[in-house]
Amino acid sequence: MNITSLTVLFDGGCPLCSREIAHYQKMTSLKPIHWVDITQDTTLLKQVGIKREDAMAEFHVLDDSGKIHKGADGFVVVWQALPYFRWLASLCQTLHLLPLMRWGYAHFARWHYRRRCETGVCG
Repeated sequence: MNITSLTVLFDGGCPLCSREIAHYQKMTSLKPIHWVDITQDTTLLKQVGIKREDAMAEFHVLDDSGKIHKGADGFVVVWQALPYFRWLASLCQTLHLLPLMRWGYAHFARWHYRRRCETGVCG
């Protein structure tokens, strides 16, 4: 599959995730962004070889070359494409905050996955 824009895979069934993505979607991005709610459409997951469980466990972003960015790294890629968040992405990279962000996101992601999967939505 040839991905011609940034592609964001998100859990549309998560209220926090949905609010954050809705906030991003209201912005005019600096490059095209394709938003995919993985609870509604798993077609792309199959095409790029990502298991649904993995996508539910961690935020995934595909850049225009098809490279997959996960977790905190994925957020930085998205922020780079958003006008009001571009400075935040630069700040995180300049101050070498990604290790701390990865640690924090890993804890959130584990909690989120356990919570969401208790309802059987992950399988």
